[in-house]
Amino acid sequence: MTWLKEIIGTEKAIIAMCHLLPLPGDPHFDKDKGLEYVVEMARKDLHALQDGGVDAVMFSNEFSLPYLTNVKTETVAAMARIIGELLKEIKVPFGVNVLWDAKKSLDLAAATGAKFVREIFTGVYASDFGTWDTNVGETIRHQYRIGAENVKLLFNIVPEAAKYLAERDIESIARSTVFNNKPDALCVSGLTAGAQTDVDLLKRVKSVVPETVVFANTGVRLHNLEEQLTIADGAVIGTTFKYDGKFENHVDVKRVKEFMDKAKDFRAHLLVR
Repeated sequence: MTWLKEIIGTEKAIIAMCHLLPLPGDPHFDKDKGLEYVVEMARKDLHALQDGGVDAVMFSNEFSLPYLTNVKTETVAAMARIIGELLKEIKVPFGVNVLWDAKKSLDLAAATGAKFVREIFTGVYASDFGTWDTNVGETIRHQYRIGAENVKLLFNIVPEAAKYLAERDIESIARSTVFNNKPDALCVSGLTAGAQTDVDLLKRVKSVVPETVVFANTGVRLHNLEEQLTIADGAVIGTTFKYDGKFENHVDVKRVKEFMDKAKDFRAHLLVR
């Protein structure tokens, strides 16, 4: 049994993304509608996800495009306000992701009581956002300094829109990441949000770290749900749950329910085997 059962309540867990609209300081923030509108849209998406039956929710500043790797204080403050206003309405375990800043993600988790964070904790990359360096040793020490040592860490080892500066095969990355850092989970992604996670990549990662939770991090849909979850221990879902399956849209509760009904049926059949 993995920590998923204890924290989220089920194996083969589905973590749904609650994507926040642009925030104060972001280039596309709507100053006329203000932060109140961002809160209301987050509330709408949260309720649609919960009503559709998801296992957990992760809040992220997905529309803070283009992303920073050293996020500004105003972004974290805005996210804390939004989650704080919604806290009494959140009925499932939740996590946070401040893109792309591991320390700020942990700060937000500590402030809001989030159970898990997802981020890029390790590696050096050539990315759309410039050269992207990390310092996992300092990040984990920061986690303990702020009292967030019980927050589960989901390591994204295939960053979207980025590539390792040195050529390394995925097996080596998975093995060394687990050995050196003891992550609570590894996340395997496609190129961008909504892009299908390569099945072969998932298999290769899971085969070398069988005792570690592995998530399919992007592109899980109705038609590939069973294939992906046969290999992965769970999935992080964003785009699939939106109207017409488009990244920029809001959550469609009917799509969520249809997906979750199939996911729960699949889990039930696994238990019977």
